[in-house]
Amino acid sequence: MQFRRLFVAASLLALLTGLAGPARTQTVAAAAMVSSAESTRAYRMDAARHIYTVYADKIFKGKLPPLVHAIVVLEVELDAGGHVRQVHMVRVPTHAPDVTARVKDMIHRASPMPAPSRLGGARFTEIWLVDRSGQFQLDALTEGQL
Repeated sequence: MQFRRLFVAASLLALLTGLAGPARTQTVAAAAMVSSAESTRAYRMDAARHIYTVYADKIFKGKLPPLVHAIVVLEVELDAGGHVRQVHMVRVPTHAPDVTARVKDMIHRASPMPAPSRLGGARFTEIWLVDRSGQFQLDALTEGQL
């Protein structure tokens, strides 16, 4: 019983101090977020902003080069609470399967997204533009290409 209390206390301390990892700590804070979007198109922007917040250090700043390393097109389905229910890959880079796996993992780790309260759930398509370093932009918020 003493060990269990110590484990729970240590886990809580790790979560509160950020030792549980940046994506998870930010995700806990995002759990209380609610989207006021009234359309799937508007919700897509909220979801993209959330992903940019969670992965701020992985966002490619400025215009992308003319040729990006990989383009991943996916459809994300969320429940009313913003939790990822399904990620369907629409187009994947056959030359970079590691990018596909990483993008899918990042989507799941960024869950929950802002709750689509007015939509009762959401399904949207997003395009990930990934360079060789692993930095990316989402089509919803891209700064364009050179």
